[in-house]
Amino acid sequence: MENEPDHENVEQSLCAKTTEEELNKSFNLEASLSKFSYIDLDKELEFKNDLIDDKEFDIPQVDTPPTLESILNETDDEEESFVLEDPTLLNIDTIDSHSYDTSSVASSDSGDRTNLKRKKKLPDSFSLHGSVMRHSLLKGISAQIVSAADKVDAGLPTAIAVSSLIAVGTSHGLALIFGKDQNQALRLCLGNTSVGGQYGAISALSINNDCSRLLCGFAKGQITMWDLASGKLLRSITDAHPPGTAILHIKFTDDPTLAICNDSGGSVFELTFKRVMGVRTCESRCLFSGSKGEVCCIEPLHSKPELKDHPITQFSLLAMASLTKILVIGLKPSLKVWMTFPYGRMDPSSVPLLAWHFVAVHNYVNPMLAFCRGDVVHFLLVKRDESGAIHVTKQKHLHLYYDLINFTWINSRTVVLLDSVEKLHVIDRQTQEELETVEISEVQLVYNSSHFKSLATGGNVSQALALVGEKACYQSISSYGGQIFYLGTKSVYVMMLRSWRERVDHLLKQDCLTEALALAWSFHEGKAKAVVGLSGDASKRKAVVADRMVEILFHYADRALKKCPDQGKIQVMEQHFQDMVPVIVDYCLLLERKDLLFSQMYDKLSENSVAKGVFLECLEPYILSDKLVGMTPQVMKDLIVHFQDKKLMENVEALIVHMDITSLDIQQVVLMCWENRLYDAMIYVYNRGMNEFISPMEKLFRVISPPLNAGRTLTDEQVVMGNKLLVYISCCLAGRAYPLGDIPEDLVPLVKNQVFEFLIRLHSAEASPEEEIYPYVRTLLHFDTREFLNVLALTFEDFKNDKQAVEYQQRIVDILLKVMVENSDFTPSQVGCLFTFLARQLAKPDNTLFVNRTLFDQVLEFLCSPDDDSRHSERQQVLLELLQAGGIVQFEESRLIRMAEKAEFYQICEFMYEREHQYDKIIDCYLRDPLREEEVFNYIHNILSIPGHSAEEKQSVWQKAMDHIEELVSLKPCKAAELVATHFSEQIEIVIKKLQNQVLLFKFLRSLLDPREGIHINQESLQMPPSVTEQFIELLCQFDPNQVIETLQVLECYRLEETIQITQKYQLHEVTAYLLEKKGDIHGAFLIMLKRLQSKLQEITHQDEKAKEDLSLKDVEDTMVETIALCQRNSHNLNQQQREALWFPLLEAMMAPQKLSGSAAPHLHPEALRSLTMQVLNSMAAFIALPSILQRILQHETRQEKEKEKEKIQQHCDTIGLSNFQMIFLP
Repeated sequence: MENEPDHENVEQSLCAKTTEEELNKSFNLEASLSKFSYIDLDKELEFKNDLIDDKEFDIPQVDTPPTLESILNETDDEEESFVLEDPTLLNIDTIDSHSYDTSSVASSDSGDRTNLKRKKKLPDSFSLHGSVMRHSLLKGISAQIVSAADKVDAGLPTAIAVSSLIAVGTSHGLALIFGKDQNQALRLCLGNTSVGGQYGAISALSINNDCSRLLCGFAKGQITMWDLASGKLLRSITDAHPPGTAILHIKFTDDPTLAICNDSGGSVFELTFKRVMGVRTCESRCLFSGSKGEVCCIEPLHSKPELKDHPITQFSLLAMASLTKILVIGLKPSLKVWMTFPYGRMDPSSVPLLAWHFVAVHNYVNPMLAFCRGDVVHFLLVKRDESGAIHVTKQKHLHLYYDLINFTWINSRTVVLLDSVEKLHVIDRQTQEELETVEISEVQLVYNSSHFKSLATGGNVSQALALVGEKACYQSISSYGGQIFYLGTKSVYVMMLRSWRERVDHLLKQDCLTEALALAWSFHEGKAKAVVGLSGDASKRKAVVADRMVEILFHYADRALKKCPDQGKIQVMEQHFQDMVPVIVDYCLLLERKDLLFSQMYDKLSENSVAKGVFLECLEPYILSDKLVGMTPQVMKDLIVHFQDKKLMENVEALIVHMDITSLDIQQVVLMCWENRLYDAMIYVYNRGMNEFISPMEKLFRVISPPLNAGRTLTDEQVVMGNKLLVYISCCLAGRAYPLGDIPEDLVPLVKNQVFEFLIRLHSAEASPEEEIYPYVRTLLHFDTREFLNVLALTFEDFKNDKQAVEYQQRIVDILLKVMVENSDFTPSQVGCLFTFLARQLAKPDNTLFVNRTLFDQVLEFLCSPDDDSRHSERQQVLLELLQAGGIVQFEESRLIRMAEKAEFYQICEFMYEREHQYDKIIDCYLRDPLREEEVFNYIHNILSIPGHSAEEKQSVWQKAMDHIEELVSLKPCKAAELVATHFSEQIEIVIKKLQNQVLLFKFLRSLLDPREGIHINQESLQMPPSVTEQFIELLCQFDPNQVIETLQVLECYRLEETIQITQKYQLHEVTAYLLEKKGDIHGAFLIMLKRLQSKLQEITHQDEKAKEDLSLKDVEDTMVETIALCQRNSHNLNQQQREALWFPLLEAMMAPQKLSGSAAPHLHPEALRSLTMQVLNSMAAFIALPSILQRILQHETRQEKEKEKEKIQQHCDTIGLSNFQMIFLP
């Protein structure tokens, strides 16, 4: 009796465990392939080796199972488009000898309807991952399918199912069963054409887990079950679902007595197989009715044998895809809906797809459901908690730029997608990186469109389901054991992941050696995707890959030499090797195979001189970055000689100081460095090659000492040597190696002692009778006193306070004093540097040095009482640094101040007064110092405003400022005014009284009162009486009369009457008129302007020809324009009579000189005056009636004069639009 097995409800927490690799029997696929190995689908789930990254996007779990309502209302917030990590992914020719490469679409039933989804077409390019998939034609099976169609009328293939056998269904109802032996022989032919004529084409196939049963679904709705061992028909089921609908899917579950079918009506049924008393039966239960929404895809969860005890398997989960949503239900222990998920927006012609796979996430293995419809793939992680509830967690979804018609897991990290134009896309699930694309259109993939349209039963399906069926190929693609089988109209193809070695070799066959090495290195580092064939721990995997990379490198080197251009320019050969040799060097060093690099590889490349040179140059960046230290003596020697021959001596020096040169001829290298001025390298070779630290100094001193002792200027090269010498001495005394690194700790004390003893030698080794004592110290002091003393200061900091260190310090100080104080060939700056250095050392709390105080007095005399006045600033600055460094304690302060005042060292005086808080005296220091006198204002301001100074100190500073107010104003009037206004605005009148000089007073008041001077003073806060402003105006009338009006326009605090009297006193008529107008006495202002105009007119009337006519006319015009402006400004506020009292006198004044034109002595400018008169007429016409103007003009003219004037006026009237009839008003 067949019955459903009894499963216990076991809750079990999965621990990491090792899954066994499932290996199936191999069979011959094609002439070039002797074996066809199947790869375990879950091989990458081996927890023991932890070969995969099991962290899945860190998305939180759902605490409670989702409800239908919550999932339907859930919004999808991950709308970001899928973008490949590397946009330069390449597409290589991955087709083997029996494969194909075409972009055409050829299918049995239908093609791509519109191909509308092409949002982001990526360029086809050579993949960084190489050829990931191997795809091949199953020749034996393909040939027999064609033969069966011809010989037994089996019809075209319609469906395929794969387990340990391969089952192919045909359009005439036959099921062809092929074995996996070498010949791919036909094992069984199930059914016959007569039954096929009754049932129709086979529309779906399914093989159970142990490959003992085959289920066949037919286009007219029938279902048959076959025994695959005997070929016996076990069941023929005709009533499992409503008649007249095709079987779209039929699927065994992990329970061999339970299967699921889906028909073209959109319904889903559970089939339970039983055997009672020898009778086989089938019970059907409807799980989902098509009337509630048509299901077009189903997928039960299958688990591998090693996962049969997984707690999720007891639920017998089933995923179903309708036209609107995804459902996940549990068939056991009772029927339950665990999740629904709506699609959202999608193309109605797109095909719903479902696929399960067990994946490792957070160190636990759980099933993951991938589903998609269109161009977005969603991933749902399904887990069972300790309470027995199922949790579904949404993972990061995958955005594509194409529509899918098939989704297949090839392992837990790699998926293979088929788009609507029959192009395969291999994707790494976690990184979402596209690894490869492959065209498979020549497969002529079989489509299931006719079954979705139910053509065999009359086409009684909905339009929506028929539209989806246009690209349905569910039954044409089957996966098993890491392989994917594709059913074509005349063939069967298989695809699988290439092993890592196969992928590398595939690139080598295409002569892509560089790409092959890059791919192999990614395997070595564990960064490659879709890796197959590498097992064991990390070190073992690396060793296997490294051996293969070495083989490739040898081949690469041979190829580089073989393909070198034999003829042509040397530059062509260099470019060839520059493209190839660095690859060899890079990978040898990455693999840490220096033995290989400097023996076999170097020997091989040395056969070509150009290749050898390029090889040596490639080593430079590695040496400079300290990634390559050890080299064979021969390579090291060749490297130096090569750069020397190419005159790249700077490169040689840079290389030497990074190399272990103990194996070279030291003397020869030293000679080369000296001859080529490679001083860093020379010092390095002495130090590292011979542990000799004094000889380099002796060589450098021999060069720079003679010119310095002779008082000659050093050459640039000698300056470079001196600077290097100072740095070298500093490094030695600090325990650092030169030019980089550190001296070995055991040598540091010895090196310090040797260097000190050398520096303080009384005479050099080859001293002449004329040599002065302490030549080395003397030379360094002459070369750069400050830097040499800085070196000593740093060294003193590092000295431990032991007896020997104290003796060394005192001895050096005594030598310094003896050399510098007893000689007159050092500048004040150099002497000052020495005593500043000493002052700093003496000021230290733990000082042990002794310096005679008399020496400091001598230095003070030297700096303050020189024989000449040269270097005044230098001497003052040196003394200031000495005092600031703590040297003040060495002097008697009163004597110091006296000498500083005598020497005019005002900064020194300021320093001393600051210590005594005598801030008022500092003002004198600023005012006497021509270089800093303008800084006195900021100093006074700071003392008066910054907190911390007493009232008495501030008062003394202010009093000193008042005593020097005239000097301050003379120095910077604006700054002086701002200072007074800011701090003592209430004492402005006192300041004014102190300023006896009228010019200075004028400048001060102008800066204080005139806002245009640029100082920021709040005039209201000054609270000055008007008399101060009027005093300023009077001074302005005296010293800058042309600016009076403009200044009055911006001033506010003055009295009009008093100001008018001032302007009248200085006969500034325009200013008086301005003030009268401001007062409101318009007529008075007008009379002044009129009188001034008449005076100007009288001047030109009596002017002779020699006078400056242009200047006089300009004065008349300017005065007239100002008068017209006065009249225009005020006419709006006057009555007619008052207006005429302004305009008519102005007109008469302008016309008066013209009446003299008929006299015996006419003036010189009649036309100019007429033009000015017309300007007055034009201006007054806006305020005075024209008849009144004309009558006023003509009332004193003769008849003849009137006629002439009429003509002129008529011309003018025409210009202003006056009509002729108005002339009747003229007498």
